[in-house]
Amino acid sequence: MIRVESVEKQFVGKNVLKNLSFSVPDGRITALLGANGAGKTTCLRIIAGLLKADSGKVSVGGLDVARYPIAVRRQLGIVGDREGLYERLTVKEYLTFFAGAQGIAGEALAQALESVRDVLELDSLWCRRTKGFSQGERMKVSLARALIHRPGHLILDEPTRGLDVLAARLLRKTLLQLRSQGTAILFSSHVMAEVAELSDSVLVMSKGAIVGNGAPEELMHLSGTDSLEESFVALAYGIKGTGHAEGALL
Repeated sequence: MIRVESVEKQFVGKNVLKNLSFSVPDGRITALLGANGAGKTTCLRIIAGLLKADSGKVSVGGLDVARYPIAVRRQLGIVGDREGLYERLTVKEYLTFFAGAQGIAGEALAQALESVRDVLELDSLWCRRTKGFSQGERMKVSLARALIHRPGHLILDEPTRGLDVLAARLLRKTLLQLRSQGTAILFSSHVMAEVAELSDSVLVMSKGAIVGNGAPEELMHLSGTDSLEESFVALAYGIKGTGHAEGALL
């Protein structure tokens, strides 16, 4: 489980995250929605240990991220807003390097490489250098890097941004498989249809705070709307056209 408890973060005196609290259970997919600047990426980076919260606590698999960052990263897969590929390496070389950084070697390394190669359909890319890869190809490799050590927790920052239909379908298929295996998954997105299809629960952020939390159907029912997009607009922007009173879903 990923647990965020009363987390706050400031940049240059501005409150970016305000008393943020939520959890992502094992074997569930949770979507993080919010307008640009709502604090989604900051939240994900704090969970990943890339930023330090000013106050509050974040734990992954029961381990405090601030106290045990290395142990947490062994339990966590991260697909960020930048792929970070090493363009002079082939896909196999790149994944071998990151597997080694996780302490995977010998027969376990061979099995890990074979697993991500099959699951993410990397055969045609395996011996190619990553320079010049399309957005979909880069996503595949980034996801393979995040999964190479078989983490029990996965966070993704807008993973389908810029993907074609086939690449987006493969990503959704992979996330559903991981959920069935008990992985706790948290992803941010602006694609409402994707969120509605994948998510067991949805967190709506506005100005650094959670303003809605529930299954897609619950948010639509309680806000009196016919779509997740309308619910999101009512919560995140306070538009009252749907009859929703802002903050009622807290």
